[in-house]
Amino acid sequence: MKLTFLGTGNSAQMPVYNCDCVACARARSDTRHVRLPCSALLHGDDGQWLIDSGLTDLTTRFAPGTLQGIFQTHYHADHAQGLLHLRWGVNLRIAVYGPADEVGFADLYKHPGILDFSQPFEAFEERPFAGFSITALPLQHSRLTYGYLIRPDQGDSLAYLTDTQGLPEQVEHFLRAQRPAHCVLDCSYPPRPEPGRNHNDLNQALAIHAAIGAGTTWLTHAGHELDRYLMAHPEALPGDVRQAFDGDQIQL
Repeated sequence: MKLTFLGTGNSAQMPVYNCDCVACARARSDTRHVRLPCSALLHGDDGQWLIDSGLTDLTTRFAPGTLQGIFQTHYHADHAQGLLHLRWGVNLRIAVYGPADEVGFADLYKHPGILDFSQPFEAFEERPFAGFSITALPLQHSRLTYGYLIRPDQGDSLAYLTDTQGLPEQVEHFLRAQRPAHCVLDCSYPPRPEPGRNHNDLNQALAIHAAIGAGTTWLTHAGHELDRYLMAHPEALPGDVRQAFDGDQIQL
């Protein structure tokens, strides 16, 4: 199995509209540093599984029948807006697994089209799929959000943890016991004097990395402030923590 980062940016993406900072200028001159909405693709034994659906080109990016399902972390626009168009397909069904959010996003629950929201996860529920299992982990965000621990039948485990600010104590203990080989972790901001809300700064992300003992942590959901900081301070990341960029892949 492998995981491909489809997007590693926050809701502003990269480059930020009308921003001429050094990070945004770099992204305009080098597409390697462009950041689309935070999302990933899991390549399993039976096909492809999407993690979050903030990309707005899902209907052209994925041919009919190539998506086995979608693991939705939560229903903020930058993680769910691609579903608004995808739902109007015909002659197939696509399962969307995620939190049981009564509000959802826009009118998706009222008019789901080809999307099937009928099997939401419960916190800490583990489900088997073809070639892997996945466990839903409650995160700390402004609305109900799940991270996911992905355990291949053969291969290394991966924790996907965005959007969150810190981790609930029970989740931290669970992941410390599991010691995933890889952790994809929300890190939206450079170090800040006071912790923010909803998203980690670099100090919080590094503390989570140390607390759960992941083999390698990949930072995602980045804002241009973080990219600017790491351009000036590349030594701020230890050897087992990496910035993820769109297109990067993790072999599990």
